[in-house]
This record gives sequence, C-alpha cells and structure tokens, in this order.
Amino acid sequence: MSAIDLLVTSGNGPVECRMALTALLGILEREALGLGCSFEASLGPMPDRHGAKSAVVSLDGLEAERIANAYCGTIRFTFKSPARPGHKRQNWYVAVQRIDAGTEGCEVTIDPADLRFETLRAGGPGGQHQNTTDSAVRILHRPTGLMVTARDERSQHRNKALALRRLEAMLRHVEAEKQEAAKSGRFVANRTIERGNEVKTFKL
Repeated sequence: MSAIDLLVTSGNGPVECRMALTALLGILEREALGLGCSFEASLGPMPDRHGAKSAVVSLDGLEAERIANAYCGTIRFTFKSPARPGHKRQNWYVAVQRIDAGTEGCEVTIDPADLRFETLRAGGPGGQHQNTTDSAVRILHRPTGLMVTARDERSQHRNKALALRRLEAMLRHVEAEKQEAAKSGRFVANRTIERGNEVKTFKL
C-alpha cells in the first residue's frame, strides 16, 4: 500500500493562517494515529515562530484514503488572533490537496550537490523487517533548509525516490509562491481559497 501525500498550505495568508495550519497538522495526526495510520509531516518554510507556511503530510494505512478525502479542500478555523489582540477577523483558511492530483505547478530543478541524505531506522507499520533495517531516508535541501522523510517502503531505494518526490512537491510550492502562481489552481494563495464551501470547520 502506497502512502497518500497531501499538500497543506496557508498560501499568502497572515500569521493566523499559519497558526491554523499548525493546528490542522495536530488534528490530522491524532485522527490518523487513532485510526491506525502512520503520519509524517515535512514542514515547509517557517518565516517566524508562528509556524510553517506549508507542509507535506504523508498518510499510510487502511483508513488513509478516507482521511484524505475528508480533508481535501478548504478548511476554516475560527479563533481570536493571539498574535494581534483586538483584531476583528476570526476566520482563517487553510487549503489541503493531494500531491498526486495532477502535474501542474512550477518546474523545479534539484541539484544533487544541494542534498544531504541520511538513513534511519524505519518505524511504524510494516512488520519486523521494516523495523530492523535502516530503510528510511531523510533528505535535507541545503539552500532552503527543507527536510523530508520517507519510511513507507521496505527498500531504501524506494524510500529515497519517495522522499525526492515529496521534496520536489514542496519546492514546486515554494517556487509557485515566489512567482505568485496561485492562478494555476494547484498552489492556492490564501486570497483565492474558496470560502463558504469549506469541507471542515474548527473552532479553537
């Protein structure tokens, strides 16, 4: 069974949207683990202490498909801003979509010299074989500081390919933001996230 990868993004939203993204990662992790799925989050750029602007979430397990289907779309969070007391706005939006939903987005070139590979002991579902071999792979992209991990497959070679795919997805998202390519419909800027048609809402 292959893991399902989701791109979670706050687009060009304010710090509160990044707070909402952090909260959503916690919600997704609790739900995934509660349903017997493995959960892995690779964080994107983090401008400040308020959290990352985006993340790649990897879900693996029998209920992974159902979780992904339930969360893909616009997520609304309602809370008073702890960063800006007195700010009137209380609704903040995050977008979730599957990385394998299409090939659109910015093209990126990854220089192998910019990468640092590490192997580590795989954990989570997979049986004894997975837990007793250093098959998991972590990749650090030095220019951006992005770090992704793949532990879904039994072989180190496959996990390396999977980690590279996740890194490429994150770099495409970063590049799309730089080019303000939100109109492509794949990497959705916060100002264009569809409101009023949320798939889920949370009050914090």
